[in-house]
Amino acid sequence: MKLARYRDEWFGNVRRDVLAGLVGTFALIPEVIAFSFVAGVDPAVGLYASFVIGVVIAFVGGRPAMVSGAAGSVALVAAALVRGHGVQYLLAATLLTGLLQLLFGLLRLDVLMRFVSRSVRTGFVNALAILIFSAQVPQMLGVSWPTYALIGLGLLIIYLVPRLTEAVPSPLICILVLTALSVGLGLDVRTVADLGHLPDSMPVPVLPEVPLSWETLAVIGPYAVAMATVGLLESMMTAGVVDDLTDTNSSKRAECTGLGIANVAAGLFGGIAGCGMIGQTVGNVRYGGRGRLSTFCAGLFLLVLMVLLRPWVAQVPVAALVAIMVMVSASTFAWGSLRDLLVHPRVSSAVMLATVAVVVATSNLALGVLVGVLLSGVFFAFKVMRMMRVESGYDPATDTRTYTVSGQVFFASADMFADSFDLRDPARQVRIDLRAAHLWDITAVGALEGVVTKLRRNGRAVEVVGLNEASAGMVERHGGFSPVEP
Repeated sequence: MKLARYRDEWFGNVRRDVLAGLVGTFALIPEVIAFSFVAGVDPAVGLYASFVIGVVIAFVGGRPAMVSGAAGSVALVAAALVRGHGVQYLLAATLLTGLLQLLFGLLRLDVLMRFVSRSVRTGFVNALAILIFSAQVPQMLGVSWPTYALIGLGLLIIYLVPRLTEAVPSPLICILVLTALSVGLGLDVRTVADLGHLPDSMPVPVLPEVPLSWETLAVIGPYAVAMATVGLLESMMTAGVVDDLTDTNSSKRAECTGLGIANVAAGLFGGIAGCGMIGQTVGNVRYGGRGRLSTFCAGLFLLVLMVLLRPWVAQVPVAALVAIMVMVSASTFAWGSLRDLLVHPRVSSAVMLATVAVVVATSNLALGVLVGVLLSGVFFAFKVMRMMRVESGYDPATDTRTYTVSGQVFFASADMFADSFDLRDPARQVRIDLRAAHLWDITAVGALEGVVTKLRRNGRAVEVVGLNEASAGMVERHGGFSPVEP
């Protein structure tokens, strides 16, 4: 069954996967070169890494149709290491990054993705769309009028051609037509060659030239942990986006281990660590890519275009790439989320907007998602806290005050729970009914213990009833009192 599924992921959509991979390669080139400059390394380092990661993860990754390569967030982390210690330390950090990600996968830490709410995912996607578009703005400022004309024509081709035929992805037609016009008319426009030096040879295995010492580990360790965390976060988020776009499920654990293996391979071939690239991945899916073959082709074509077809690729106008990325940006943005701002709960909208704001302000996807997750947790705890109730009743026949507790008692609601008891009540008997409540943590147990202790100290006979099995276990292990008056 698994073998048949794996075979289908490779050969179930051959034509569309190959074409989507080819178009995705052109979308990779400008961003990978730009991210290489961000990291402070030669463009060849990022291009080689993207080739190796794309090919390797096509075999060992958990999400078919997902494109991985040298990404911006990882480059931002790596930049400080390169400035302070050089490229060789970056290669060593890349190897350690891959090993850490492999370990994360084996320890099943992918389950942490379950704490990322839908609002955070929407904010992540919207922020990515904004960053993708903003990355194209420099290519549209201070340029000649033919550049604007080519961008406009490219967008027309991209959006109008699918109305006529879908046999060939419209972005690929955009690249061919705009390149032919640029070369044929001799237009004064920027080309791929102007973005940076392109590699002119095949990558070869290489080991980092750094001392094998604890001092080296102390230098690269913090950066490797940061790159591993950011890379996994972006890859898991990107995999979740593809799951939603294709209505399929994927193995997040396999994606963790696969990314680790791919980054180890990238380090061994002189490349920077990478992760899932949501812009290119969404573009790959939009172009019709659905299987592992599209991921493999994106990586393979990248090397072919860079080495074998370098003179021709160098003539592709940047305007064509800008038009493609503008389309990807518009397709990535969840436009329905603007309408949802009016109908969704305000806290959910606040989480989404906060995620977008932090990512756009810092260009750090991991930080934005972290803020979103923390806000989601705080708002959830606040909501659950408000659902806890303590009601009291008095029976004069037995001189008993009964407190009936309902809801969840935990660190956020423990103080409310404790404040609900009148320690000066003249009733001689106090009964705390917890049949409709649950104690979640030691803070809740401590609050219950404090109430019982104070009441008994004031001469009240206290009885705690209705503890469920889990709550009773918490009280038995962490409480210093008896539920029943001794």
